[in-house]
Amino acid sequence: MFFTYLRRELRRRRKAALVIALGLALGIGLVITVNSASAGMQVAQGKVLQSLYGLGTDMTVTKAAAAQGSTGATGRPKFNFGATTDSKEQSSDQVMVQGFESLPTTVVSQVAGQKGVDDAVGGLSLRVLKVSGQFDRGQFKQGQTTGGGRGGGGGAQPPGEVQGGGAQFDVNNYSVYGVDVAKPALGPLTSSKITSGTSFTSAQSNAAVAVLDSSYAKENKLAVGGTLTIKAVKYQVIGIATADSGDAAANVYIPLTQAQTLAGAKDKVTTVYVKATDSQQIDGVKSAIQKNVPGTTVTTSADLASTVSGSLSTASDLATNLGKWLSIAVLIAAFLVAGLLTSSAVSRRVREFGTLKALGWKSRRVTGQVMGEALVNGLIGGALGIALGLGGAYLITAISPTLTASVASGGGGGGGFGGGPGRQAATKALDIALTAPVSLGTIGLSVGLAVAGGLIAGTFGGWRASRLRPADALRRVE
Repeated sequence: MFFTYLRRELRRRRKAALVIALGLALGIGLVITVNSASAGMQVAQGKVLQSLYGLGTDMTVTKAAAAQGSTGATGRPKFNFGATTDSKEQSSDQVMVQGFESLPTTVVSQVAGQKGVDDAVGGLSLRVLKVSGQFDRGQFKQGQTTGGGRGGGGGAQPPGEVQGGGAQFDVNNYSVYGVDVAKPALGPLTSSKITSGTSFTSAQSNAAVAVLDSSYAKENKLAVGGTLTIKAVKYQVIGIATADSGDAAANVYIPLTQAQTLAGAKDKVTTVYVKATDSQQIDGVKSAIQKNVPGTTVTTSADLASTVSGSLSTASDLATNLGKWLSIAVLIAAFLVAGLLTSSAVSRRVREFGTLKALGWKSRRVTGQVMGEALVNGLIGGALGIALGLGGAYLITAISPTLTASVASGGGGGGGFGGGPGRQAATKALDIALTAPVSLGTIGLSVGLAVAGGLIAGTFGGWRASRLRPADALRRVE
């Protein structure tokens, strides 16, 4: 009886039901579109940040750089050239720890032992200053003897002079990053893809091998199979890596042990890359590390995200703030309109409900009938809203508007997430195509909103129907 009456009433009042369903559909569709666009902003922002900290990294642990003027690896570079009697080319390399003050490798195990940490790996950021060139010897020419020296003596020997000679030197400045080859799934190299050759293997923990960034390799005409010399050590190029987005983390990647040897920084790292067991607990893990590993700075991807500027940041703020409140306002309006329309429809059915009560229907049954009709209207509105939302998300993805993002690409001052190992402080502009992915969670939220809308509308109508009396129906009889 309930479903028969329900089907008949919905068919008889199609226009009213359609108006209520469309109102709910508009609000739900807007929620889906805004949520999908917001998710697209997060995906785009993630692509920007990948170039700075690597895939799978949730946070980094560093130590602020020492004050300028300190001694050691961070001091002023010195270059030594030996004396030579010919024009043979000479070169001298200065390898310096870059970006942060070094940490003992024991910090890596300390961080890995904190609650909520899935894995941790250390890395060493270096900068190499290579000066190469040659001295050209000048030719000494004796001056000519002149007569009539002072005091009537013999001719004095005039001083000679050196003619020609000089020096020509070239300065090459590039970044090197020491990676833990035993854990290739974590760290800055994971933000690049090997496009030629191979990556490191665990057996190469102390091998003289290197992976080069594609831009650096092209600029210096280096390829797989070639060699790169750093402080008289010849590193065989085994792979070429291309950054997925933005700048590469470093120009050259070598095994961590080799990097420590080059810089004279045995058992030292500059950055610890951390992966949390649960992305929802990152703040808690950050607090635990700061408390239990003193003297360090913990930076999460959320910290760095706040530094992203450009149209991506503006669009993200718009979707997060204006879009969210607009969706809430439209939903409230849709729920209120649905409730008022349902209540109005009940008022027009006074004689019908009064008669049913006279025939023995209890108020609870009448209220249930109204609630059932409103719930069906809500579900219909939800289905239409999901269709509208999917259409809006598809349209955004199809158009793929290009957003720009500006982000500081690390720096020697220790700023940035992960420090942008080995890079000078600079602002990098990236172009990101916006998409609007729709998740199952968003669809589930839409269904929940549809049911909530139907229940709210049914509550309005049910309350109105419960107050009707059989006498009300008799007064409407002509």
